Amino acid sequence: MKKVFIIIVGIISITFYVAVMAQTTDEVMNRCVKYISHPYISDGQQYRALLNEDEVAEFHATFYGGSTYRIAACTGASDGALVFSVYDSDRHLLFTNKDYENTPYWDFKFKSTVDCIIEAQLDTKVKTSGLAVMLIGFKQ
Repeated sequence: MKKVFIIIVGIISITFYVAVMAQTTDEVMNRCVKYISHPYISDGQQYRALLNEDEVAEFHATFYGGSTYRIAACTGASDGALVFSVYDSDRHLLFTNKDYENTPYWDFKFKSTVDCIIEAQLDTKVKTSGLAVMLIGFKQ
């Protein structure tokens, strides 16, 4: 009987955790999606990572020359807690939102096609753990 109770409590706990995470994911995603709106179209991908302090998520993207892009990055219930940095394939820093008060989005125009590495991490002065969501859109 005790084993059955433990199993039932475990199942309920896991179900509750999954429901809370799904709600959190939806909230962060909905906030981030508002930055990828007309005249931008999503590239169709959702870049996500669960981060704790001192962890860095790394994403790869190719940006085509002559196009304008918007990167939107969100975490938690408010903007400004996620730092994202864009590097070329040789790890030269092209942009960091840290220089702009952790703005949740930034527009880029590339003269030539560039493979980039995008790193995202939490601003530990604001948040120490959470879901990071990044979206990329291109101008129509």
